Order: sequence, then structure tokens, then C-alpha cells
Amino acid sequence: MVKQPEKIAVQGTVHKITYHHPDTNYTVLRLDVENAPGVTVVGTVYPVSEGEEIKVFGFWKTHPRYGQQFQADHWEKVDPATLEGIEKYLGSGMIKGIGPTYARRLVDAFGLETLRILSQEPHRVLEVEGIGAARARGIMQAWEAQRGMQDIMVFLQGHGIGAVLALKIYRFYGLDTIRRVKDNPYALARDIYGVGFVLADRIAARLGISGDFPLRVQAGVLHVLKEFVDQGHCFVLFSALIRNAASLLRVGEGVIEDAVEKLAASGDVILEQTTSEERAHVYLADLYRAEQRVAEALHRLLSSPSVTLGGGRKSVPGSTAEPRELIGLTDLELIDQSFAILEEEQQEAVRQALQQKVLVITGGPGTGKTTLLNSLLALLRRAKFSFVLAAPTGRAAKRMAESAGEEAMTIHRLLEYNPHEGGFQRSEDRPLEADVVIIDEASMVDLALMDNLLSAIDRHSHLVLIGDVDQLPSVGPGSVLRDLIDSGMIPVVMLRRIFRQDRHSLIVANAHRILQGQSLVTQSDNSERDFILLARESEEEILQSLKELVKEKLPRTLNLAADEIAHAIQLLTPMHRGMLGTIQLNREMQSLLNPIGDSLQRGEILLRANDKVMQLRNNYDKGIYNGDLGRITDIDRKEGKVHVDFYDKTVEYNDDELDEISLAYATSIHKSQGSEYPVVVIPLHMSHYMMLHRSILYTAVTRGKKRVVLVGSRRALAMAIQNVRLERRYTGLKEKLAKL
Repeated sequence: MVKQPEKIAVQGTVHKITYHHPDTNYTVLRLDVENAPGVTVVGTVYPVSEGEEIKVFGFWKTHPRYGQQFQADHWEKVDPATLEGIEKYLGSGMIKGIGPTYARRLVDAFGLETLRILSQEPHRVLEVEGIGAARARGIMQAWEAQRGMQDIMVFLQGHGIGAVLALKIYRFYGLDTIRRVKDNPYALARDIYGVGFVLADRIAARLGISGDFPLRVQAGVLHVLKEFVDQGHCFVLFSALIRNAASLLRVGEGVIEDAVEKLAASGDVILEQTTSEERAHVYLADLYRAEQRVAEALHRLLSSPSVTLGGGRKSVPGSTAEPRELIGLTDLELIDQSFAILEEEQQEAVRQALQQKVLVITGGPGTGKTTLLNSLLALLRRAKFSFVLAAPTGRAAKRMAESAGEEAMTIHRLLEYNPHEGGFQRSEDRPLEADVVIIDEASMVDLALMDNLLSAIDRHSHLVLIGDVDQLPSVGPGSVLRDLIDSGMIPVVMLRRIFRQDRHSLIVANAHRILQGQSLVTQSDNSERDFILLARESEEEILQSLKELVKEKLPRTLNLAADEIAHAIQLLTPMHRGMLGTIQLNREMQSLLNPIGDSLQRGEILLRANDKVMQLRNNYDKGIYNGDLGRITDIDRKEGKVHVDFYDKTVEYNDDELDEISLAYATSIHKSQGSEYPVVVIPLHMSHYMMLHRSILYTAVTRGKKRVVLVGSRRALAMAIQNVRLERRYTGLKEKLAKL
């Protein structure tokens, strides 16, 4: 862990503001300190003006070009105590309507009482020569806004919130910030990315909210529920919620039960009663309703006439399309020879896709999902039926487009997501105009996205979901693909036979051996085969081998140029912490592959130009999503900005948005879902004990396209293969489907 310098405080008068960026509020200023040389202060120090007395908290650092600087973490205002300081402060131009001339007149009129009068008796500015009613109103409004923002920033920083996060809060709540935070500090955790329950609870404690205060207990219950949702669950068992919330808040379980009942009465949570001793399933209300809507939409889709059977689109308001007859497979098979080359189960999948309103096609690597998709598309083209192709992520959509030779897009783009127009523009009122909707990588589709997708599919259309049910489930809550299969209500085609051209791939063979609990077929490190095991026991040995592989052996074997290494080779690890976790491995790989260049420190993470990075959450405004990979193309230290090329677009991040990205030379296996990399390197060690199970190893191995290298202990590998623990999620979709 990088050791942070010790924080100190420096107080003085702002002599000159050298630079200030209007968007990021990154500021460079010169501070006059009594009985000491002037100090250069850098950071988010805003709003301040020349002549203002401030106290800055932070640490010293040495810039390679500009020398010694004081890096500000947070600051507080100190009203100027001299006539000269007050005049310079008011005359700086920060207060609209007050320039140097009126600043001098105000100080001449009120002396050391000037600032107090502006705050407490602002009407008295009318006593000053040259200030009429209109100018007085302008001065009072500008003063209130300026001092209001300063008060807010000082209030937030005084409650342990850093300057960058304080600015983010101010941008969200505006001048109403202090009231909103005092009314409900826990709303910060809901509204502001980067504020968790622990920080909100600490602020609440400073405001006198603690113990079993109802607002605190209800916020704590919702926090525990959201933690389970973040782990992929749609509901929590009542007993588990009570137990976890009582432990977090250190209150009695009876207090938690009362809070749950109040949240249920207010509609924030839904209690779904069961016959078990657990009493109930506890849902966040939005997730419960989403499960209900998904089940109802699938039932509606299954029970409506097929467009291929003559149900047609003329029943859709405004549609002029004529109903058509069922596709003549016999005729089309003669025209389209690709259908004839399919294996029998692939042919059955194509037939079912044309005949069933909803179909799931699932199979592992090498089972021909892409080949049958291309045959299905060929038949749809011949029959002049319209279709759309989509996938959950941009990378998956790009792969789908390349293999199908047709346009494919993200589901968000398909549904025309617009954050400024209320979200998804496609819905039941404006459905997709396609006879067949085909979704690839369906295992990645979470409950909320499936809810929005189904609402936008016309009841006469067909829906084909293609995916690998043995992959890890979606990052978001739900286990939609598995629930659909397990419900028995949705037609399913299982592809089990390995397609001919993939039978010689050890990646494909070993992926299936993992699912069957069999030992792997491996090669030594000097092999040209596509699957290699390097047996190493200690974490230190594994790390050293990883560095040698990434820096020397794999680039030499695969003939990779230096600037191609990071793009071609992806480290996938089960954990975030530890010597072989994502955090430490990213530091090691950054030092190895990208050791020099413009950089920007963000907490414990150092970002550098040309670094490989990953987006950590959905950002609909920027059009980038959780798991998207990119490369830093430019770092502006002065403005605190970073530009990232996500291969199809360049995105700009301000200083207060940098917590949305992280280094991505190494990523967690969970984050790799739906991705495919030329080369995958996977460290395995017993320190990963909690994450060593079959589905996580299978997911990691199937991410590799050309080569997979396992580096680690045989014991850890054997444990991962033998541990059949599924990533069990608490979901109710299967049961809701069965009830309809």
C-alpha cells in the first residue's frame, strides 16, 4: 500500500490565483503566509478569491517542473481581519457587482464591519455612495450565493468529506446542500456515487443521529439490502437481513424488525411471504416489481400469436404490415446450403427459433452457437423477415457483428437509452420494429435490463436468447438466463456436441473438462499449444512468472510489439486484495509495461498516459458501461482531466469522476464476463480459497481466444475443478414464471 504523507495545515492570504478551471475547479494559487515565503497551493480550492484568508490542509510535494507545492486536500475560510484584506477580497471580481471601486467605498463606509454587514444587514449597502436599488439587489444576491457555496464546502469538509467529493455533493444539491444533508445525511449514500453508508453514518453521528434513531435504522436496513443486491441477489431472507443489519448498526433485532415493517408500509421494500421458517423474502420494491413484469411479459409473449404464423403486425396501432405465412423450411433449406452443414442439434435450434415465440439456446465454447446464428440469419433474410441483433456490452456486440456480418448493438442502444429524456425510449408504447429479436451473451443480462428489453418487444415478435448458462451470472442483480431455463416454462435447446473445427483446441476441450470435473490436458511452457499450465507454489513464484510471461515470453512467442502487449494479454484473477489480486497486479504490470509518462495520483491509484483502464459503473451520460475497457490517451495535470479511448469513442473525465475508472492490466474474473481476449493469463493460489470453484475457473478459461496460461499450484487448480458450488443467488423469477 502506498504510504500517504502526513497531513499538515497552512494559513495565509490568497495573493494571486494563477489558474482556475471552471469545470473541475482545479486551482493553482499563491498564498502569502505570515513570517514565511509565499506558498504555491494546488488542488480543488474553490470558491476563493484574492485577498481572502484561508486555512489549507494537505501535504507537501515536489513537482518535476514547478518545484515544491502544497497539495490541498480540503480548506476552510478565515474572514480577512484587515481593511486591506477585506478590500482586496471584495474587489477581486468574485462578487458580481463589486469591483475595486465599490470595494473601496464599502470598506470606507463600514470598515472592519463590512463583511458582517453584507451577511447580516445587507440592506445597508444602500448607504454607500453610488449604490442604487438595482445594484444593491445584485450585490446581495451574488453575496448570498458566493458565501452560501463557501459555507457549504466548509460544512461538508468539516464533516470529513474531501474537497473533490464535497464539490460533487454541491453540484447535486446546490445551495440547498446543508439543509438536505442535515435533514437526511443517509440520502448522500443513495444520491452520490462515492459516498457509502459508513461515511453517511459518520456524518449523521456528528449531526446527533446515532443508535436506534429510526432514520438511521431504516437507512441501515436499506444499505444491507443494497449490499446483497450488489452481490447479485434480488431478495434477502428475512432472518439474514435482521441478523446482518443488527450487527452493522449494533442495535437489537427487534429494532430492525420494526424498521423493516415501516419500510414495507411505506413501499420501500416488499415482503413476500413464504411457508419456510425464514418468514419472508425481503425485496427492494423496484426489484420485486421488475421480477413481476418480466414474468408477465414472457407469459404475454408466449401466449400471443407469432408473426411467422400470421398473427402479424397489423394489430399494432399504426402498423400497416401484412401477416405472413410460416417460413417454408423445406424450400429454404434447398436455397441456403448453410443449414445443411449444421449438426442435428444446431438444425433443431434454428427450427425452434423460427417456431417458438421465446427460445433459449445455450452451450459452451465450440458448440457452434455462432454457426447456427449465421444460418438462422440467412433463413430470415431469404424469408424477408426483419431482425435485430444485440448484446449487453459494446465488446460483445462488436464480436457479434463481426461474426454475423450484420449490424449488432448494445441493448441500451437498441432500446435508445437517453438519460436526458427519461431513460429507455423504446417501450410497450413504442416497441421495436423487428420480427425477431436476437440477444447474444444472454447470461450477462441482469433483471433490470431484461425488464426493459421485454417491455420493448412487440407481442407478435420472436425473442431468441443465446448464451452459456455455465458462465458466471450477470454483474447486476438476478440470474435471468438460469431462471428461465430452470423454470421449465421457456423452450430451451442445449448444445452439447463440440463443433468439428474446435475439437483440437485445448481451450475448448479443457473448458468442457472443467464442467465435467475432470483433470485438464495441459502443455509445458515451451509448447505451441493454446493451453499451458505453469506449476508454481508460492505467491512470490507465481508473481515472478506472471511478470516474465507478460514482459518477455508471451510477446516473443506471439510476436507482439511493445505497444500491443497490454491490449493482447489480459490477467484474470479471482480476488481484488492480496499479492495476486487485481490491485497489486495492476501496480506490478503498470511498472512493467508503462513505467513513465504524464501521471495523475487518485487516492492510492496512479493513472498514467497509455494505461489500460476499465469503467467501474454504468455512466449513461457518457455512454459507457461497467466493464468497458479503454486506454488513457491524455492526462492534463493542470486541469485534473483524463481522456480515455474506449475504441469506439473518446471520453473525458474530470477530477471528481476519476473514481469511475481503474487500471485494467489485471481484472477480476467477474468483470471479464462477455469479453474475449487474445491471450488470458490466470494466477491460481490457495490464498484465493474462497473463490476457487468450477464456474469461476470455467468463466476465466473461456475468455481466452488464442491462448490460455494457468500459473499456480496444482492443489488450487484441483480445488477449483472439484468445487461445484454454484454462485447461488436469491431470485424469485423462476417461481413467478411457474405461477402464471
